[in-house]
Amino acid sequence: MRVLIVKTSSLGDVIHTLPALTDAAQVFPDIRFDWVVEESFAEIPAWHPAVDRVIPVAVRRWRKHPLKARQSGEWQAFTRTISSTGYDAVIDAQGLLKSAFLCRFARSPVHGLDWKSARETLAGLFYDNRHPVPWGRHAVLRVRELFAQALGYRLPEEASGPRDGATRASAATYGLDHARVLATAAHQPDTSRPYLVFLHGTTWATKHWPETYWRQLAERASAHGWAVRLPWGSITEHERADRIVAGIPGASVLPRLTLTDLAAELAEARACVAVDTGLGHLAAALDVPTLSLFGPTNPGYTGAWGQRQRHLASDFGCAPCLRKTCNHVATADERQHFDLATEHPLCFTRLAPPQVWSALEDLAGTPTPPLTDPD
Repeated sequence: MRVLIVKTSSLGDVIHTLPALTDAAQVFPDIRFDWVVEESFAEIPAWHPAVDRVIPVAVRRWRKHPLKARQSGEWQAFTRTISSTGYDAVIDAQGLLKSAFLCRFARSPVHGLDWKSARETLAGLFYDNRHPVPWGRHAVLRVRELFAQALGYRLPEEASGPRDGATRASAATYGLDHARVLATAAHQPDTSRPYLVFLHGTTWATKHWPETYWRQLAERASAHGWAVRLPWGSITEHERADRIVAGIPGASVLPRLTLTDLAAELAEARACVAVDTGLGHLAAALDVPTLSLFGPTNPGYTGAWGQRQRHLASDFGCAPCLRKTCNHVATADERQHFDLATEHPLCFTRLAPPQVWSALEDLAGTPTPPLTDPD
């Protein structure tokens, strides 16, 4: 059986699709997948053993310069590639108009979410087969349910799990292993000292844990013998990472890494601390113990999925608000107790560094052997 998957972005969404491939491969040992994905995330599908071919697209770039995309021949090459293979099924795992449109060039039966289940209801007009997958559950489970309905099998009982953000997913659920990632990485992490990775970058301004909190956490980790490493993906993130580690023994900013090289760095980490970011999901897919911090978003729907994942969610009055901009007006008491310039958004004041450090110690243990005497 050969199946085409269309799941182009984002980083977290692409990773959320991997467990569905593992489910299908357990039911159909001979199943093979091709995967249409944005060029910036094209490294990820190749890490799964059931994927034969990765078909990169550049929808974001093509939409900005459609004439250039046609003149370059990229668009024609893409349509020729997916129309030349006879697929037993095509699955739009994204549920957007752009992904549904791409599916139609495959000339094979297309499966997708029905209009009540898709993020964009009009996407269903492009599907030959529409499947109901209820909202109100984790994104990983929703994709697994879609694949099960499209390919005609029952999910394993462990797939459902509780709906409070904790999960029963095993390390094998994603289908990735450390050796496979490390073998394809040009950058090999330095494992001479046990280290933590702080995933401080994210998209929404409201999802950022305050920079001053990151620095306090790095100071505590360093004092207890940990090396701390911070990745970055933009100049803004690089500058923030530099400020966080400045003058802290054992804390450092990583060089700019490819996605595969960063995955190798994560795979060898003792633990990670993350905000709500795609890289946190990558750490989960590699079965790295990760503490994820949630202010305005809901870990029950988009929290890192796996047994060694722990979520700390703010219990601030308006959280989770699911807003990209904070509309909270500080009270007089909040203005007195918090520095509104550095402790923003205020929902994260409920996840202060001492609380996060305590949870991180439980998750990561202690360096072996300790490299400094803890204070």
